[in-house]
Amino acid sequence: MDEFERVRGRLFGIAYRMTGAASEAEEVLQDAWLRWAEVDRGSVRDAGAYLARVVTNFSIKQLTSARARREVYVGEWLPEPVLTGRVEFDALGPLEVVAERESVSFALLVLLERLTPGERAAYVLREAFGYGYGEVAELIGTSEANARQLVSRARRRLTAEQVEEGVGQAGRVVDRGRWRVLVARFLAAARLGEVERLEVLLAAEVVSWADGGGKVIAARNPIIGRERVARYLVGVLERFGAGIEPYLAEANGEPVLVAASADGIVAICFIGIEYDRITDLRLAMNPDKLTFAATQLSQIGGLPDLSR
Repeated sequence: MDEFERVRGRLFGIAYRMTGAASEAEEVLQDAWLRWAEVDRGSVRDAGAYLARVVTNFSIKQLTSARARREVYVGEWLPEPVLTGRVEFDALGPLEVVAERESVSFALLVLLERLTPGERAAYVLREAFGYGYGEVAELIGTSEANARQLVSRARRRLTAEQVEEGVGQAGRVVDRGRWRVLVARFLAAARLGEVERLEVLLAAEVVSWADGGGKVIAARNPIIGRERVARYLVGVLERFGAGIEPYLAEANGEPVLVAASADGIVAICFIGIEYDRITDLRLAMNPDKLTFAATQLSQIGGLPDLSR
């Protein structure tokens, strides 16, 4: 097996955590493969380290250009979901430990957008992949002292952002049994249009974000508060819910709802809970950001109930 293919999973993981978009991560890997095809292999002492450095640098460039595009993005920008939890969905590799799930959690990817490209690269390499500070420094082309500073600054900023967001820890551990029960009650109330019953399930300061990218109808600003969120969700289902079915699934290492119609995936919904209340909803609805997940599903011939 070619060295590139042997470490492809790790390379994709770096690029995805750096960019927050599977499609952009794939572009980074294509560029890295072209660089690998041209390099004199005899001059490469450690192929894995070389490729990680190439992907990191391409990811920084990709992220820098993407930031400019996101400044004119229509509405809320959310990361691009990646289905996980099955052998067929191994783009992020098996997320076997809490730290691995945390590093790709949707909430954390949102917060990583607040970091500079250098901070993000250093944090991802150190926290998600366990590189030593000296290795991080070599991969991003800086001193070990500066690598330590970048990681430390990133940690402080992420902690501050989590407190400011007020939606709990980005990599919180989810009680999946409780999540299923609460989400089932949430779905039943929402589909029946029972606003008051829905409000009971929502935290007082619940927040809903929706990313339609100007491609589909979606709220362009966060909706805050149980009454506003409940009425918004019921209204959306009344207007656009016909022919759409919910499926329990896993994306980015956490349970999600996949809303699908006869034409395919309509939305991937990340629902945060604390105790017996829903605290936050993040709805990835931009069709461009659902293409990767749709491709994953095509590998198994469609959208089954992925919770089984």
